[in-house]
Amino acid sequence: MTQTPTTARKHPRRRDRRRPSRSPLAGPRRSRGVHRAWWVAVVAFVALVGAAAFRATPSVFIEPLHEEFGWSHATISGAVSVNILLYGLTAPFASALMERYGVRLIVSCALLVIAAGSGLTVFLSASWQLVLCWGVLVGLGTGSMALAFAATVTNRWFVHRRGLVTGILTAGSAAGQLVFLPLVALIVEGSGWRTASLLVSGAALAVVPLVLWLLRDRPEDVGLRPYGADDAYVTPPRPSGGAARRTLGALTAAARTRVFWLLAGTFAVCGASTNGLVGTHFVPAAHDHGMAVPAAASLLAVIGVFDLVGTVASGWFTDRFDARRLLAVYYALRGVSLLFLPLLFAETVQPPMLFFIVFYGLDWVATVPPTIALCREHFGDDGAVVFGWVLASHQAGASLVAFLAGLTRDLTGSYDLAWIASGALCAVAALAALVIQRPSAPGPSAPGPSAPGPSAPGPSAPGTSVPREADPRAGRPTPPA
Repeated sequence: MTQTPTTARKHPRRRDRRRPSRSPLAGPRRSRGVHRAWWVAVVAFVALVGAAAFRATPSVFIEPLHEEFGWSHATISGAVSVNILLYGLTAPFASALMERYGVRLIVSCALLVIAAGSGLTVFLSASWQLVLCWGVLVGLGTGSMALAFAATVTNRWFVHRRGLVTGILTAGSAAGQLVFLPLVALIVEGSGWRTASLLVSGAALAVVPLVLWLLRDRPEDVGLRPYGADDAYVTPPRPSGGAARRTLGALTAAARTRVFWLLAGTFAVCGASTNGLVGTHFVPAAHDHGMAVPAAASLLAVIGVFDLVGTVASGWFTDRFDARRLLAVYYALRGVSLLFLPLLFAETVQPPMLFFIVFYGLDWVATVPPTIALCREHFGDDGAVVFGWVLASHQAGASLVAFLAGLTRDLTGSYDLAWIASGALCAVAALAALVIQRPSAPGPSAPGPSAPGPSAPGPSAPGTSVPREADPRAGRPTPPA
């Protein structure tokens, strides 16, 4: 009898200590340990490294194809130009397709297309076949895993550390097109360019199982919130319209703003001064001065190593400083380095050339994190798609300069004019970056379904997927303009 009240008192306590059952209407749970977003970022990094390496391979094919088939530098550069152009034009549509059909499906199909394009190259007998294989197929495949893919992964899986993750993924994309070039160049020198093409095809196929196994489309698919999201986070609605309609609609809305054209113009200069000129023609230009092709390709690999440092640092800076001023500094420094490059070529690698390689490598694609941040701030939920169009301008600039530099080499016998012109364009881009205005409260012409609040610098500024209720400033009266 005396134990009954005690038992009655303890029973409610035991019941109160039990954790409440999870309602099926509750939001996504928080992750424990390492957030799944970081593993998704790792897989995206590997895919981007591979895609970039596959796209850059033709730069070491220029001399072997010229010697075997007698094709001019302009003809071979034309195929590379088509590759670069499609790489950019595919990106915005691929970003919208990922929104509609999922990242895993699009990336897996892209890798299969790359494998087919590279593998079929071994049967080349005419220049149009080079355009079809390396230009069209590899261009479409790598374009589907371009930096717009990095922007999609970052926007979906991260709220905090977006700038840093963007820098890491961008570094992987840029390093991939450079770090593996010495290996490919050695294979070309030893076993021939056809063996190198088959190696690229096999490598693309090897990445497919990794993507299917580890990559997931959204954190909500595995019951998680994005990294850094709080309880006020609301999952953005999935797009219901067609991918092409959304892509063109985002372009139409963005094209009405001056900031889009400034970002597109500066990024076109970025592509012209990196992928189009240095990435495509540095090796043959060094070879013109007596340097061995593997040695020149190794210098590009060193650029890729220092690019890892520079681009990750740029992502860190983007989280903390004004993205517009960062762009101005990056373009100005790149332009100065390119103006000095024609004086540095020699038969052997000299200390001034090594200094250029390190300096230029730190700046190689440091422009990408602040450009993505500005797209996100100005264009909201459509930021990834708009960046795809900005990336298209990047590749259009690269494509044009890749062809013009090859033509300049055929007409003048050197690349000197191309280096000087590119340096001057970088100076113009530095001035244009400073003209970009800070994002303001959206008016009727603001693209995208989101309704961002007052402007603030950094990646958590308006246009992220965090709703206004998550902003501690939400609900405050907006000061008069």
